Amino acid sequence: MDFCDRVNDKSAVVGVIGLGYVGIPLAIAIAHAGLRVLGFDIDAARVEQMNSGVSPIKHVASSTIANLRDCGFEATQDFSRASECDALIICVPTPLNEYREPDLSFVVSTMDNIAPYIRKGQLISLESTTWPGTSKEVLLPYLKATGLTVGEELFLVYSPEREDPGNKKFDTRSIPKVVGGHTPACLSAGVALYGAFVDHVVPVSSTDAAEMVKLLENIHRAINIGLVNETKILADRMGLDIFEIIDAAKTKPFGFTAYYPGPGIGGHCIPIDPFYLTWKARQFGLHTRFIELAGEINASMPQYVVEKTIKALNDAGKSLKGAKILALGIAYKRDVDDMRESPSVFVMERLRSWGADVSYSDPNVPVFPKMREHHFDLASINLTPEAIAAFDAVLLLTDHSSFDYEMIKRNARILVDTRGKFRGDAGVVRA
Repeated sequence: MDFCDRVNDKSAVVGVIGLGYVGIPLAIAIAHAGLRVLGFDIDAARVEQMNSGVSPIKHVASSTIANLRDCGFEATQDFSRASECDALIICVPTPLNEYREPDLSFVVSTMDNIAPYIRKGQLISLESTTWPGTSKEVLLPYLKATGLTVGEELFLVYSPEREDPGNKKFDTRSIPKVVGGHTPACLSAGVALYGAFVDHVVPVSSTDAAEMVKLLENIHRAINIGLVNETKILADRMGLDIFEIIDAAKTKPFGFTAYYPGPGIGGHCIPIDPFYLTWKARQFGLHTRFIELAGEINASMPQYVVEKTIKALNDAGKSLKGAKILALGIAYKRDVDDMRESPSVFVMERLRSWGADVSYSDPNVPVFPKMREHHFDLASINLTPEAIAAFDAVLLLTDHSSFDYEMIKRNARILVDTRGKFRGDAGVVRA
């Protein structure tokens, strides 16, 4: 029985490597389609949570994880069990290093872990965002080292993740899935696998093309967010409300897509992905000036928020040094607990470097998590009128729907709004 037959008759076992914001929803979609899923992660606590039916992420309910176990799901740290799987889907982080260059160490370590257990008939799929050429330059050598023929005895595909944490309109099954294969047979196997649990599969000509698709999607967003962030500064100088401008512009039924400004950009994709392409472009003697300029503008937004806060405090006869500042919302987007590359944290760090006494409130992040580059020994404070009034300035950085905005506005001495939540309020500082 070949790979596609095993997928079609639901006898295939799918291994999902990396049980995070991408891997968990993926495992759920696969299990719900009737395929057995084996989850891999190097984090013992994460494996224990999943096997105990406890969700590690806010927007996935623990009841869903418990149901996943009832569907035959099991999590493990034992990578020797990769040999049990007919397909192995890799969903591990691909951050940038300190020089803003791609860091594929998680992908490489994953391949090192599974390499001894790759067997005939398996499909290997990478979903982690990376530069065009990664699948054939980094993963393919591991498959060739087995002595098996790729495209006949093994299959290599790339399918970029398209998860949007907290988005209730779309889930893994309903978001179209781009798939590229190393060979036509690899592509056919990839289409069969993803077609088993995704409504619409979009095949492309190669793994390189699929890798480029993901970068283009997020570069498109990064550039447009950079444009609207720059326009926000100009509109503010002119005494205009950028949110009013955007809402009016988006009434045009063609040729305009609304993007909104904020204190910066966050998440694992938009702040990171463009630099994968700028790095790769240098190998071809090209300088991606447009992409890098958008990155500079977006990266400057936390400092812009701090400068607006300094001015507001100064107008009130208060120095930033020693001022008590409350950051409202430290997750990177509304109603999630994801802290990756959150602009709120960059704002907090700049405030702290100026000598401010910084606190935060975020119902989704009760304790400031351990992060590779950011360190705050803080816990979320409860929002009460008295608590709000005790701060010299309150900065709305992430507009969670659970905040009581009327109470916040009534009690804040200085309110700095980076999300356009208090439009039309003359006493609110727009940033």
